[in-house]
Amino acid sequence: MSDNTSIFTNDIILSWLSYFSRETDVNLEKVKILDISKKKRNIIPTVESKRFVLILANEIHKNFFYDLWSAGLGDCTIWLKASAQPTMEGCTCEKLGDCINTEIDGPCVMLIRNDNAKSVYKIGLDNDSFSNGPIRYVGHEIRTVIMGELHIDENDTICIISGESIAVEAAMIANEGTIIAVEYARGDRETMEDNLSRFGLHNVEIISDCEVATLKEHPAPSLAFIVATQNLENEIKNLLEINPKMQFVIYTLELDILSSIPELFKKYNIQDMEVVQIAISKLNHKNVFETQPVPWLISGQA
Repeated sequence: MSDNTSIFTNDIILSWLSYFSRETDVNLEKVKILDISKKKRNIIPTVESKRFVLILANEIHKNFFYDLWSAGLGDCTIWLKASAQPTMEGCTCEKLGDCINTEIDGPCVMLIRNDNAKSVYKIGLDNDSFSNGPIRYVGHEIRTVIMGELHIDENDTICIISGESIAVEAAMIANEGTIIAVEYARGDRETMEDNLSRFGLHNVEIISDCEVATLKEHPAPSLAFIVATQNLENEIKNLLEINPKMQFVIYTLELDILSSIPELFKKYNIQDMEVVQIAISKLNHKNVFETQPVPWLISGQA
């Protein structure tokens, strides 16, 4: 059996769904199925957003219950069977928080019910949600606009360069896809790792450069979000070598970079350029509006 073959066959999954439909109040139309025995998945965001999640697991997730409890999901109800086979003996029902000292040491099946699930993910997380570190996060209002410009689908593969909080939110939306996060500084990579752990994300691959040889080791992206620096042309050139049909969204606060982009797009045959400027003002404690940094978003399609 290959490493990518799950012991949880379609017949086994259907048998468990049949059992839970008889023994619980589950609505099968609303069940999200996650097989985490063969591939790491974004478990925490899924449980947070779905009322019912059927999870098929094995020993590679020993601290599964503690991780979910740490994420504030201890009040969820869980039906647990320490076996892959759909036999009913030994299937227990309890609060997830009561299982935090339980380690998974083999195949098991779980149905998790979260009565506090938020069915719609709201983009624009508050900056206090992210890990502290050397990274300066973009304001959540601006991030909301950026996420809207990206038009992310759940299966997308996206390259995000120096956009740490964007990578986190993109990973939550593209939960069946892959986010390739380019972080040049070691401290930024470490903070990115902390954020992935904090949000329970497993579909982000962190790399230290945007060279072609490095990019070829990862899934080819169809979309790139770049916080522009003097490396912009090299990043565009390398990404186009990976995918000649790349879509770009570029973020900058600098006029000299902004003014150079039309020529860059022309040079690399990136068409349909659009420019959006984002202006945010906030009322301070003196009832005076303070203007936030005003970035530009430049998009185009190769």
